[in-house]
Amino acid sequence: MQNNNPKLRIALAQINVCVGDVAGNVSLITDAILKAQAAQAQVLLLPELVLSGYEQADLVFRPDFMQQMAASVQTLAQVAPEVYVVVGVPLMREGQIRNAACVLKDGKVVHEYFKQKLPNYHVFDEKRWFAEGNESCVLDIEGVKAGILICEDIWHDEPVDKAKQAGAQVILSLNASPFRYDKQFERRELFINHAKRTQLPFAYVNLVGGQDELVFDGASMLSDPMGKTTYQAPIFNPQFEVIDWEFTRTDLPEASFPYTTEEQVYPALVLGVQDYVRKNGFKKVLLGLSGGIDSALTLAIAADALGAENVTAVMMPFRYTAAMSQEDAAKQAQLMGVEYHNLPIEDTFKAFESTLAPVFVGKKADVTEENLQARIRGVLLMSMSNKFGSLLLATSNKSETAVGYATLYGDMAGAFSPLKDVYKTLVYRLAQYRNSLSPVPIIPERVITRPPSAELAPGQVDQDSLPPYEVLDEILRRFMELNEPLEAIVGAGFERGTVRRVVNLVLLNEYKRRQASPGVRITIRAFGKDWRYPMTSGWRRHLPLA
Repeated sequence: MQNNNPKLRIALAQINVCVGDVAGNVSLITDAILKAQAAQAQVLLLPELVLSGYEQADLVFRPDFMQQMAASVQTLAQVAPEVYVVVGVPLMREGQIRNAACVLKDGKVVHEYFKQKLPNYHVFDEKRWFAEGNESCVLDIEGVKAGILICEDIWHDEPVDKAKQAGAQVILSLNASPFRYDKQFERRELFINHAKRTQLPFAYVNLVGGQDELVFDGASMLSDPMGKTTYQAPIFNPQFEVIDWEFTRTDLPEASFPYTTEEQVYPALVLGVQDYVRKNGFKKVLLGLSGGIDSALTLAIAADALGAENVTAVMMPFRYTAAMSQEDAAKQAQLMGVEYHNLPIEDTFKAFESTLAPVFVGKKADVTEENLQARIRGVLLMSMSNKFGSLLLATSNKSETAVGYATLYGDMAGAFSPLKDVYKTLVYRLAQYRNSLSPVPIIPERVITRPPSAELAPGQVDQDSLPPYEVLDEILRRFMELNEPLEAIVGAGFERGTVRRVVNLVLLNEYKRRQASPGVRITIRAFGKDWRYPMTSGWRRHLPLA
């Protein structure tokens, strides 16, 4: 029977789970179920694959893991006698692994829905893991007809249209949608486009938290039949909300999304670091603090993620290290209240020089000696990491990583790289943003305003060998993220020789990136699962640009 007063008391639970932590995830889901029942919600909507965590990757190929998933669904069903619970879980059905939504009620599984559209682009490999479903699932919740869809389904018209044809008045969407800084606006536009065609309202719940290189922003939403967002959950925080959702109303005010790029990216980096460290069993981190902008921002992120008491910063000066670099590093460490050490590397460098002298006889100093400085620093940091059980953070940004301006086995050393997907120009913006959050700026102004330098040679600055970062970053964005042909980049106003040189550097340095640590993904294409270029390739010698 259809409800003449269409309204749902709906509970949305954007929660932070850990891949493979079956007991921990069951506990979090159980807590959400009990809260929903206590609030007399009619339905509780949980994220996609919330029981296994996402991306669970090849764990689904393990029979023991899949048995745990099936048993845990039955355990959760016993907790949910009074409320419809829609929970995401991988299930084995008829010899095929499915990305499923199970509907629990009265102590049993009353419906199962299998995801119809499996993403196989960017970071997604779902066709490797799952078989597609092909049927709609419409749930009758006290007269309200609710169609269930999973994440990628709503990015296509067909599953939504099929649900409406099956009688759905409203769509309940479970999601494990990774963050990127411009994605929220695409999601809102998506609901508007569906509404124009179907006049269906949507309930959208998303995971929150960091998982390897991915970070999930939550940002769960409700939209009306016009596609207008009427409820917006906060970003990057777990949230449990019960709402009396009058989903046919179109006169409710629109919920704003009041976040700038910096206000989205900075907490994404903080959460990504926090969850990577803690979910892997660490409490403390350390990093090399050079007095430059990248390590300064990394230190701020680490302290905000883990607390200053859990962060160690290490300055390792050499003969080319400017006095202001040492002063600014010490000042930031003092302002932030982190443990700080100053370990000069002059004597260590001379020892290496002495050892290498018999085989380097007759050779002039070159980039070898520059890289040696970075590698000495990497050895010291890794030694401290081993001795004290602190996870080492690398400090390289996306611009440097793209063109190979980071030293393999040197400043690339580390277990996690917070700035891996952050262009240099955005690093500066984020540093200024972080300073705006404190009564007293915690990143010294000179660090932001001085010309960037690796300080591996006298008077060295980055722009000696690279185009200005405003130019470099836009060329990189067009080539890497937009896949623009080289002629198109030149046509956009960039100098032909500069474009060719930058692209050549990107292709030449793939071998380095394969050996780099993971890091938080914030753009549409990061160095990681997004970027799958060959290490050995002759294409760069035949770049289609004269």
